[in-house]
Amino acid sequence: MTGLWDMLVKGGVVMIPLFITSIVGLAVFIERIWYLRRKRIIDVKTKYLINNIESQEDVEKAINRLEAPKGPLQQIVSVTLENYTRPREEIKEKIVDQGRQESGKMEKGLVVLETVAGISPLMGLLGTVLGMIEVFQVISEQGLGQTQNLSSGISQALITTVVGLSIAIPTLIAYNYLNHKVENLVLEIEDYSRKLLDRIVCFKKN
Repeated sequence: MTGLWDMLVKGGVVMIPLFITSIVGLAVFIERIWYLRRKRIIDVKTKYLINNIESQEDVEKAINRLEAPKGPLQQIVSVTLENYTRPREEIKEKIVDQGRQESGKMEKGLVVLETVAGISPLMGLLGTVLGMIEVFQVISEQGLGQTQNLSSGISQALITTVVGLSIAIPTLIAYNYLNHKVENLVLEIEDYSRKLLDRIVCFKKN
């Protein structure tokens, strides 16, 4: 543990922003994993409510039974039922507007992960360049005879690149995983929304 700490300290001042970006990336990932739980986004009660709307009376009952909206699907169902007496196109427009808002909430924080994955290797490269500049200064002052000092300086310069890549790679994996998860959830919400819209419009005609 002490050896790892010493290695990180040798990386220089660039290690500070690298450490901060790693903490930010980890915090965002944990928060998004918690927020994007499937049972929260597409809760069982709301799915049951949609699947059991089979008549005009069921629509009225659903409006009365609908709890205070919490998750994205609940929000969309709530907006749909509140406007079910309007023409189909108006209801659809309400669903689309609410869907954009909920999609934005689910995607919140992903741009942070994308940024961390992009800038971490660049900051690591910056640390390496700064370290190599110091190495060349040593060469200009002491010559090439001090091979031990040179090898030590070069290894220190490369530490930031290693750390930067070590942050970027798992962060990029986390970003792709969460982005794929959001896309799947959005598609499923769209399916339920379309199903609900078709049902209430059909019952209105009858």
